Amino acid sequence: MKVEHSAEFRFNADRSRFFAILFPAADETDVQKMVRRKKGEYRKANHHCWAFRGLDGRECPCEKSRDDGEVGHPGRVLLELLRHYDLEGGLLVSRIFGGVKLGVGGVSRAFREAGEGAIEEYKKKTK
Repeated sequence: MKVEHSAEFRFNADRSRFFAILFPAADETDVQKMVRRKKGEYRKANHHCWAFRGLDGRECPCEKSRDDGEVGHPGRVLLELLRHYDLEGGLLVSRIFGGVKLGVGGVSRAFREAGEGAIEEYKKKTK
């Protein structure tokens, strides 16, 4: 299912703040534009991890993700969410570090929860 409109979700985990957005994206360029926009909006965010799922110029399936230096492969976690819900578009989660290290598992869980929150918000809007 193609993402038709944006949906946002905010989440806190051990003083770190996570800002997730699910948004329409035709290609990786659209994702990079959103990353630049959110970097300006959340200047204190240390990491902007994302995943993209869609079709390339030849109408072939295309999947990409980036961890932006974060531990625990959160980009891959976000891509798994897009696959699980069969969504085509972009999913971006920005993290503002709160001073407490979450560990590899904690980071993955927090990014997953933030991403799922954005997807749930999207589902509420589309009903």
